[in-house]
Amino acid sequence: MSTDANPPTTDPPAERTAQELARQLAQPLAPGLFLVPTPIGNLGDMTLRAIAVLAGVDLIYCEDTRHSRVLLDHFGIRKPVRPYHEHNAAAERPRILTALAEGRRIAMISDAGTPLISDPGYKVVREAIAQGARVEALPGASAVLTGLTAAGLPTDCFLFAGFMPPKEQARRTRLTELTGVPATLVFFEAPSRLAPTLRAMADIFRTRDVAVARELTKRFEEIRRGTATTLAAWAEAGDVKGEIVILVGPPEAREATDADISAGLEKALQDMSLRDAARVVAEDLSVARSRVYDLGLKLKAERS
Repeated sequence: MSTDANPPTTDPPAERTAQELARQLAQPLAPGLFLVPTPIGNLGDMTLRAIAVLAGVDLIYCEDTRHSRVLLDHFGIRKPVRPYHEHNAAAERPRILTALAEGRRIAMISDAGTPLISDPGYKVVREAIAQGARVEALPGASAVLTGLTAAGLPTDCFLFAGFMPPKEQARRTRLTELTGVPATLVFFEAPSRLAPTLRAMADIFRTRDVAVARELTKRFEEIRRGTATTLAAWAEAGDVKGEIVILVGPPEAREATDADISAGLEKALQDMSLRDAARVVAEDLSVARSRVYDLGLKLKAERS
């Protein structure tokens, strides 16, 4: 049995990670506004680039300075921190824009996840762009995308609908407005309102697939899948806690009728040949081109 006479003194991944972080920290940071995602639960999800940017800026804006200071202390980042939230945004926004105009480097973070997603900030970004400041968004943790990719629902098209209205009637009205959206729907919800929201979804979305993702990336992460009815019964039976993401699968695609095809042909035949119209309508409605072409021949015969 052979032994290595010179065993490595460091773990290769740790050494390479330290080298990359050192490289990131050594890069000069240009003036501008940096939107930096932070972990939604697991501190290991903090990226090396996010650490380097926060260590390199002049000032960090966050929702809650006490909450963010814990994160910054964990990574040894010692930078001035100021609050930016819905209650002081109007007063702080001019200060941020002035600092950017002076060539300072400003970071904006939220309590968890990607800034501006269900958090204040888009107005300062819009005004920073308008005055010619550099705005750079870093990729990173997001409860929306984490829940979406783990839910087992279609991901090719989705709509993030934010938090539901707290009042029952307004909640039902909002859900009804979204019933026809041909995409997976993503919502944030408070644990105290999870059961009534799922009950409303059961009435409105019926048997569509639903997933409830709780405490994503944290120790007690849980993802429940089923219909809104079964998940509402689960939510009502126990004391559900933690950060909640609800995901609702898209409605079943309705098969195009002859009337749908004829309506499409009537419009398309106004400025194209039957051959081209049949191709365009078939692609738009996801039906066989031969079916569309045959209906087109009937329409032309009726016209003549």
